[in-house]
Amino acid sequence: MTSDIRMETVRGAAEAISAASDFRPEVGIVLGTGLGALASEIEVETSIPYEEIPGFPRSTVESHAGRLLVGALEGVNVVAMEGRFHRYEGYSMQQVTLPIRVMRELGADALIVSNACGGMNPLWNGGDLVLISDHINLMGDNPLIGPNLEQGPRFPDMSEPYDAELRAVAREEAMRLGITLREGIYVAVAGPCLETVAEYRMLRGIGADTVGMSTVPEVIVARHVGLRVLGLSIISDMALPDALEPVDIARIISTAQQAEPVLTRLVRAVVARLAAAGTAGASG
Repeated sequence: MTSDIRMETVRGAAEAISAASDFRPEVGIVLGTGLGALASEIEVETSIPYEEIPGFPRSTVESHAGRLLVGALEGVNVVAMEGRFHRYEGYSMQQVTLPIRVMRELGADALIVSNACGGMNPLWNGGDLVLISDHINLMGDNPLIGPNLEQGPRFPDMSEPYDAELRAVAREEAMRLGITLREGIYVAVAGPCLETVAEYRMLRGIGADTVGMSTVPEVIVARHVGLRVLGLSIISDMALPDALEPVDIARIISTAQQAEPVLTRLVRAVVARLAAAGTAGASG
């Protein structure tokens, strides 16, 4: 599916948000499945339902609130998606990633993206927090297919999709707070069905530690438009081929919610570090 997203769409959405709030965000945040409580930590200046933003899709996933929050976190102006869009909802990759382009148009220079994922590393556990070091795109599509938008180059470099400086800050803050922070590779698949035993074996065999149905398209577009990226996952279920259990979506969401306070503490600490150093908008 090729894009019907043009810069006019991006600018129209950004103008509507700017009309509702005069905050200029420095950091964008994407909150995934079961991870909405961080929204309550933001000093919200404006909350905008997605349906009120021109060009935005509608979030159809039950655990996603479907609002854009503009406000401050640890003294840093932020714009946060309380719920994201997915390819499996029937949207094009360009629609899924439109909010990232809009965040950049609004002035953001960095992106913190979170998700709930399946854990395939047998040394890790459900509820663990994972720092994404790299990713593998197996979604069968790419949000940059189609006409190149002027926000970035036709062939963006992906040698470092997840910013080394931001990852170092996350590691340091996790250690300071006594948080166990794993680090590994996230593989994105289209979904919405979960994987078979054979598929989990294949994904682990190609080097992935975690698996999910989001994040990678957003990161690709974030790098296209020049945003520095920090990616964090909560392992909401263990996907071990030799001990695979039937999926329990309620338990997946519950596990993510139980681990969410740890994620919230870490994100707040990272944002506070950026604020103290004045590097929220530093180039990576």
